[in-house]
Amino acid sequence: MITIIAAIAKNNALGKDNDLIWHLPADLKRFKKVTSGHHILMGRNTFESIGKPLPNRTSVIITRNQDYFKDGCLIANSIEDALEISKDDDAFIIGGAQIYKQAIEKGLVDKLDITIVHHDFEADVFFPEIDMNVWKEVAREDFKADEKNKYDYSFVSYIRK
Repeated sequence: MITIIAAIAKNNALGKDNDLIWHLPADLKRFKKVTSGHHILMGRNTFESIGKPLPNRTSVIITRNQDYFKDGCLIANSIEDALEISKDDDAFIIGGAQIYKQAIEKGLVDKLDITIVHHDFEADVFFPEIDMNVWKEVAREDFKADEKNKYDYSFVSYIRK
């Protein structure tokens, strides 16, 4: 199973200046739970914004730079190479925007696991529009803002039709 996992705003905002725009501990906890023990595939910029391999996951960094190396990570020069590296496991594509766009446009993804933050944010990178002719919503959990999570949010799962 190949899954895109992302947190996006109502206006599809993903981030700004190579960083997250909001802090939702519930989303981070869910991300850890869902991806632990699996391959996580990401572009170089996303990896560098995280800064290190995430524990209990196999980090696969996608970069065109043939000489790129990071301790504790696997390197792929295309999204297809990254998927080949992780073919014996569930793979989670964790960003960034270019990688999400390529994976969706090339039809490489089986599932979208999206946290929708019910707020519009100023951003410089955005998640591709989810085409409801291609994707079917199969699960949704809605949550209200609380003392730890500043915004209302929903966990929404889509599968390819």
